[in-house]
Amino acid sequence: MIECSWCNLNEEDRQYLLFDSEYWFVFLADEQDYVGRSILVLKRHCGSIAELTEDEWKELRYLIKHLETCLKITLGADFCNWSCLMNSFFKDSVPNPHVHIHVRPRYRNSLVINGNIYNDNEFGHHYALKKKEQIKEQDRKMVYQTMKSWLNSQI
Repeated sequence: MIECSWCNLNEEDRQYLLFDSEYWFVFLADEQDYVGRSILVLKRHCGSIAELTEDEWKELRYLIKHLETCLKITLGADFCNWSCLMNSFFKDSVPNPHVHIHVRPRYRNSLVINGNIYNDNEFGHHYALKKKEQIKEQDRKMVYQTMKSWLNSQI
């Protein structure tokens, strides 16, 4: 079997782990082009969302509900875009997909973190791919701590 980066996460990869459930990891994404952008990663290697077990689906629904609520309460998101895009795995000559789900919170109003202002300039439209704007590292750390604290107190 081909090595899978999601199956072989090191400590650095786990530094922004928000929540660890029975079947899923929830991470604050490296790319913070949308403030609070997160990724839910299935703990076992599985190549298709259609192959999730009933228990994995049930827990995923539970985590989606809580993560979306967290983003709305802690950061003021208006709604979230959810996606399970496996395209990048199929760029390889021998694809080895691993189920993971992206959430991009969307904001009608400006978001202020540590005095820095962030705007969702595509609000109401499809999210932009390869957005250049990223939040400052100190703001990312604050978002992480705020979300992690809320999730761990609620789940």
